[in-house]
Amino acid sequence: MRKNTSRLLSAAVTAALAATAVAATAGPASAVAGAAAPRVAAASDPFYTYDGSTPLASLAPGTVLRTRTLPYHVLGLPTPVTAVQLLYRTTDAQGRPSANVTTVVRSLTGDGSKAVSYQSFYDSLNPQDSPSRAVAGDLTLGGLIPNAESLFLVPLLLQGYNLVIPDTEGQSADFAAGPEYATTTLDSIRAATRSAATGLDSDTAFGLMGYSGGAIATGWAAALAPAYAPDVNRKLVGFTEGGLLVDPAHNLKYVDGSLAWSGVIPMAVIGVSRSFGIDLKPYLSDYGLTVYQQLEHGSIIDAVGHYPGLTWKKMAKPQYADPNSVPAFLDAVNRINLGSAATPTVPGYIAQGNGGVLEGTLGSPAGIGTGDGVMVAGDVRALARQYCATRNGAIEYQQFDLLSHVGVPAVWAPLALGWLNDRFAGRTAPSDCGHIPAGNSLAPEQPAPAS
Repeated sequence: MRKNTSRLLSAAVTAALAATAVAATAGPASAVAGAAAPRVAAASDPFYTYDGSTPLASLAPGTVLRTRTLPYHVLGLPTPVTAVQLLYRTTDAQGRPSANVTTVVRSLTGDGSKAVSYQSFYDSLNPQDSPSRAVAGDLTLGGLIPNAESLFLVPLLLQGYNLVIPDTEGQSADFAAGPEYATTTLDSIRAATRSAATGLDSDTAFGLMGYSGGAIATGWAAALAPAYAPDVNRKLVGFTEGGLLVDPAHNLKYVDGSLAWSGVIPMAVIGVSRSFGIDLKPYLSDYGLTVYQQLEHGSIIDAVGHYPGLTWKKMAKPQYADPNSVPAFLDAVNRINLGSAATPTVPGYIAQGNGGVLEGTLGSPAGIGTGDGVMVAGDVRALARQYCATRNGAIEYQQFDLLSHVGVPAVWAPLALGWLNDRFAGRTAPSDCGHIPAGNSLAPEQPAPAS
């Protein structure tokens, strides 16, 4: 990338990070208002709609449906970097054909031989907050996150990597639906290598990278690639992720009553309801319904820190005080337990914090233990050990006991970049198998005993 381009983009990234920090400290009223008022232009953008005569079901996953080229925007301001956006055919959480958007950014110093699929942690229940909308210049409060993530992307571009950035949650913003995150990611790679506009092709090698919500997509994509997209799996050199969601049922118990991350509880309820087409409102208390309505189109910025001390019991009617007493919810969270998915066949580098007390998550529930504030360290260790035990010995695991969820990325990102450099260079992947401490059981949750 040319020096002046790098300076402009870096300056814009700094501004985005500052704006994100301010947004994170805003009160719930301003946050929800920002999420609920996306730009009209974005809401009516015809690029996101497939209107072809051939039914989506008749098209192969990864088929390119539309293409456009535009400047890469940060905080709504155009930069000299060019982005190619693709509307492509993929599959949603319920196995139905759907259309989604991905963004391809070409490095000015590289060629088409190597690319990184970067999965964003935009974590939103509002599709207007997606990375593709931010790249196109649409600015929402929740959309500040993919703007700030440009900080992770600049080093990749400078080292010659082309970038593929999918809207992992699909066009319905199916928050935390891991299997759908995987299909949108894998089909995004297919689309990027089938479009003449991107400069990528069937010979392009790919690495997967993502943190937090982006790790949901990265981990599930690595796990499902051998069966869902073996053509993509053959292109993968490895996956690197941090702050990983493994067993959502454990996470809900871990953040229950916490000072900052308890807002994830209603986000999970809404995300599960939307993704799998179930109605959980009949199980919610009056207060739970109020919170549901407040966050139905909100983002992680609207949730974190805005509901201190919130518990599942406050959200639910008394007879459903145990989340395992809600059959539909129990079934859904078991379906998005990464511990029940297949083992990736490519090398992986997994990082996890364990200093959750720094973010106000003080509990250590029996059988779950501690974590980074929102993600459970014992679950991540268990998953890494499971991969090692099921014939993937190329797993590196690193736990940062003194860092919380928001602290780990600053350490993980440069380490992840170095790890990816080694994989693309063909160096033997390091392994921590045999040295990873024991973790939690990742067995499916069982129904609550009848009262």
